[in-house]
Amino acid sequence: MAKVTVVGSGFVGMTTAQRIVEDNLADVCLIDIVEGKPQGIALDLMQSGPVRGYSSRIVGTNDPKDTYGSDLVIVTAGLPRKPGMDRSDLLGVNGKIVQAVADYVKAGSPNATVLVVTNPLDTMVYLMRAMLGFPAERVIGMAGVLDSARFRAFIAMELNVSFECVHAMVLGGHGDSMVPVPKYSTVSGISIEELMTPEQIKRISDRTRNGGAEIVNLLKTGSAYYAPAASVVEMAHSVLRDQKRLLPCAAFLTGQYGLNDIYMGVPCVLGKRGVERVIELKLNEADKASLHKSADAIRKDLDTLRKQGLLK
Repeated sequence: MAKVTVVGSGFVGMTTAQRIVEDNLADVCLIDIVEGKPQGIALDLMQSGPVRGYSSRIVGTNDPKDTYGSDLVIVTAGLPRKPGMDRSDLLGVNGKIVQAVADYVKAGSPNATVLVVTNPLDTMVYLMRAMLGFPAERVIGMAGVLDSARFRAFIAMELNVSFECVHAMVLGGHGDSMVPVPKYSTVSGISIEELMTPEQIKRISDRTRNGGAEIVNLLKTGSAYYAPAASVVEMAHSVLRDQKRLLPCAAFLTGQYGLNDIYMGVPCVLGKRGVERVIELKLNEADKASLHKSADAIRKDLDTLRKQGLLK
């Protein structure tokens, strides 16, 4: 059975580990710097196995050597933005976490595919790839699946239809500059542009851009974890089982959409080699402009990392 390392045993990490073992997708190594926490979560999940009927095994550890030989590494570790903390502070703190993880992934799992969930997502996946030196197709960011899932949910809720009928596409950076694309968002093949008014589409698009913040405001403490975990596990299925699913992911661009040397959300075919190809959609001028504006926001974060000495 394949081996997956989940880095970070916070709510996203522990839920990701749970879903992987319950799907019998792989054995899991859950690693965290907090002593006892990943071990306790792993033991609890092992004791769930006889009831839930899965055979995947999970171990918890604080030792990076236990992660060696992983086929897939999912990086959820990182601090959320706190009151009084500006974006550059978050970049610096989480950038150092990404660097530390990259060191032991490179040392012990040189053939792994790496899925990054840590925020700011598009910037952290760029940093991870730079630190690892892996082929870009094996270092991928999870955001587009989550953002599209939120768009799909809001469409289904608005039209009172099954979630299963709805497909949607959200491009760009993971944040308030993301680009929901109504043209490529459908209900049983029918574009939402034919089912909704422009006002409805704008309202749902705006809610999608603020989907994470809406949950944070409701919870008061903490942030979303069920949907992020579900999204990264969907990507893990496609990679480990070579499903070649077309999913929106933060991929490294080399001229697609007129963009170079940047990670951002675009439709990708995911298989055992990671990103097997990037699909370039035909966008109208407004969506193209929004996508390039999103890229500009990501580049500002990359410049901040360079000023902090975390990125060359």
